[in-house]
Amino acid sequence: MIEVKDIHKSFGTLEVLKGIDLFVRKGEIVAIVGRSGAGKTTLLQIIGTLDSADKGKIFFDGIDLTTLAEPELAQFRNRNIGFVFQFHQLLPEFTALENVMIPALIGKVKNAEAEKKAKDILSMMQLSDRFTHKPSELSGGEKQRVAVARALINSPSVILADEPSGSLDTQNKEELHRLFFELRDRLGQTFVLVTHDNALAERSDRIIRMQDGVIVG
Repeated sequence: MIEVKDIHKSFGTLEVLKGIDLFVRKGEIVAIVGRSGAGKTTLLQIIGTLDSADKGKIFFDGIDLTTLAEPELAQFRNRNIGFVFQFHQLLPEFTALENVMIPALIGKVKNAEAEKKAKDILSMMQLSDRFTHKPSELSGGEKQRVAVARALINSPSVILADEPSGSLDTQNKEELHRLFFELRDRLGQTFVLVTHDNALAERSDRIIRMQDGVIVG
């Protein structure tokens, strides 16, 4: 599904990624682990086309993403990749429902259709009583579930998550982890997770260990 070939990335004189090869199969939950500075987040951003590599190729269902111009990449991102970040990144002026709808509206989905799908996803996540709540009115765990719902709204092929439970307490962390595996089992959702959480990594289908810009195991 996703194939990464010989990815290199430097920032100035600092070489962050030193030739990464990686394959992710459909329906897998893959955890990328390693110490801070290992290159995990940079790799995730390149896979998600939020950043570009200095060298190498990324294939997504056979499409070479490195050949696409930025407008094509933006469209591809919107339709195929969902993102979940450590600090949810919800827009504070919008309700939970509106936050979830935004990627669909950007993708030219009609308002009524986007609203129905957003309500369905939020209800699946037991947030049907939070449609009209703004982020400031939600708990940490609720905010992160809204962020996951937003990532799912366009039925992406993969969700890329960067330390998704890093800001949560133990109970909310466990609930979020459980949600990921439920989504994989119910929807066949593919996840690539950057995490320092050993419990989440150990439950994943595969662990990719990084050190100093290379995969070591």
